[in-house]
Amino acid sequence: MIGKLDLYRVFAEVARCRSFSGAAKALFMTQPAVSLAIMNLEKELGTRLFIRTPRGVSLTNEGKLLYEYISSAMNLVRMGEAKVAESCGLESGELKIGVGDTVSKYFLLPHLEEFHRNYPNIKLRVINRTTPELCAMVKAGEVDLAICNLPIRDPSLSVRVCGTIHDIFVCGEKYREACCRIRRFEQLVELPLILLETKSNSRQYVERFMLSRGIKLRPEIELGSHDLLLEFARFNFGIACVIEEFSQDYLQKGLLWKVELEEAIPERAIGFCTLKSVPLSPSSARFVEIVESRLG
Repeated sequence: MIGKLDLYRVFAEVARCRSFSGAAKALFMTQPAVSLAIMNLEKELGTRLFIRTPRGVSLTNEGKLLYEYISSAMNLVRMGEAKVAESCGLESGELKIGVGDTVSKYFLLPHLEEFHRNYPNIKLRVINRTTPELCAMVKAGEVDLAICNLPIRDPSLSVRVCGTIHDIFVCGEKYREACCRIRRFEQLVELPLILLETKSNSRQYVERFMLSRGIKLRPEIELGSHDLLLEFARFNFGIACVIEEFSQDYLQKGLLWKVELEEAIPERAIGFCTLKSVPLSPSSARFVEIVESRLG
């Protein structure tokens, strides 16, 4: 088994470098040893993994399929090695967090600032992606944990709620008078709506709720960030669906007004998303403790 793992490690490096010589240099091996390792692996699997060209190598279709899994496995191995190497005192190591843009700005930063102040030698890496992309990164071992919009339904992932949020509709001065007369969703959707893109968890949550009330949302404008929703509503392009907790600056300054509806959209949560089969690293566990402690 150890021998095969070494073969896969060589395979992954050749695929990454697209070169036998480059992989040999990265692995501190000779080029003939790398070539022999790939030949043995191809023989064992009964298929060609690389196409040799004068400029290097490229993966065959079978090689691409294998690399998709091996690269994820190697990331998990490296993550395990890094966790073992971390000291109990958190004097070294790395904390890799995946998070959406909005949650990063309005939720993550205060907690991360405290962690960094207490453990300045821990290298921080924050990656911004959508919730589906973050879940894939957690499963591939590319981040230690992700802070995502819930709900998430994936049996391989563990979720811990760390906060609740509320979806509301807001408007600028142009639509303020009209919105004061609105009480029902049927009236709301007659006005121009501004929503996030369809792939976002936030959009999907609101759409599912509206459909349960027999309402189909047909936005006039779709945007890629929460901050843009606020700005487009402020400049009177329409009625935006935003997160109340992340819009307080606009509401308190009177730049936007909340549309008071007879029925509120049920609250939802944001939470930590981790891989069930892999324990948290010391730095990740400590960060989670800090967040939960700050939130009471």
